[in-house]
Amino acid sequence: MATDELVATTGIAQHGAVRLPSVDIDSLNVELKDEDGFLGDRASKGAFREMLDRWRKPLRKSGEDPFGKEPSDQISKKTLDAILVGDDTEASAIVHSAIEEFAQELAYVTRRFLKTKAWARTERIVVGGGFRDSRLGELAIARTQIILKSEDFKIDVMPIRAHPDEAGMIGALHLAPSWILEAHDSILAVDIGGTNIRCGLVETGWKKARDLSKAKVAKSELWRHADDEPTREGAVKRLAKMLKGLITEAEADGFKLAPFIGIACPGVINPDGSIEKGAQNLPGNWESSKFNLPASLIEAIPQIGEHDTAILMHNDGVVQGLSEVPFMQDVDRWGVLTIGTGLGNARFTNRHKDGGNGKDKDRDTTENGKKKGKQNNKNDQKADKE
Repeated sequence: MATDELVATTGIAQHGAVRLPSVDIDSLNVELKDEDGFLGDRASKGAFREMLDRWRKPLRKSGEDPFGKEPSDQISKKTLDAILVGDDTEASAIVHSAIEEFAQELAYVTRRFLKTKAWARTERIVVGGGFRDSRLGELAIARTQIILKSEDFKIDVMPIRAHPDEAGMIGALHLAPSWILEAHDSILAVDIGGTNIRCGLVETGWKKARDLSKAKVAKSELWRHADDEPTREGAVKRLAKMLKGLITEAEADGFKLAPFIGIACPGVINPDGSIEKGAQNLPGNWESSKFNLPASLIEAIPQIGEHDTAILMHNDGVVQGLSEVPFMQDVDRWGVLTIGTGLGNARFTNRHKDGGNGKDKDRDTTENGKKKGKQNNKNDQKADKE
């Protein structure tokens, strides 16, 4: 892609950048392996269902399975949550057993991440993805932390604060430079998954909290594309239509909408907006060298208001993790794990302690700050050698 074409698809920065306004990305979308295959497969939502099925098996043989003949992958999280506090102790025991086994696997996978150079000295991990949106998910995350603490890992493991359906859109705010947020009160965000595509109008909450801790999804639209099985072009057309609808609603409701669209997408995102790998669950071939989602959307939506549209796309696990930036200012290094079809992952280092998208005057640019930064780098290098 030519330089002028690259500028046209981004306008302000590179897609998939490792240096963002608030953080440096030390690692993302890592696919660790052991003798049994990819580690992420041991702590996915599918893995939990397999564990649940194994714990049902002894009772199924005797005809006493409290879940009857319903397949384990068809039992809703809501039903499982209700069983945890219900009167059927046998059913509750099965679910608790599956939670414990899953927590052991998640702790194992987490340990493996923490032993890599990129994840060294991680102080906190937030866990997102659809599995987190349940009581059983929260219990599994809490149990994982207890296991790691018992092994003297000095790390906090906690559920992501925002609802998983909204975290991937709120996080898109942290892809945008501060000057965009200072001049507008909202942006458009897209969260693309293997089953759904979500579009949202995200309020910055800038006037209430400049660290974006008050950001929220004001309006959103969901399309379950897996039910419709569209072509790739059909999916892009539908996505553009959803965004145009939100633009119309934003104008009608008096929002000062930024000419910016942040996109969370599965896979490894190249600087030009193409997808290197990891998009196999999306409709059609999104990894084709001839396909570029940001460029396609720029063509469909060349302007928002009176300004040219700017689009930035990043890995979905990264963007979901970015929703936590305002709440991670008391640590230096932190990560995110997203439990879904696989295990999304990213590790961040905070660039400065001004709450994210603050102005330069809030950064430590004094001589003492520079000396401190150099000393920290020396300490990090020493730790890596050890």
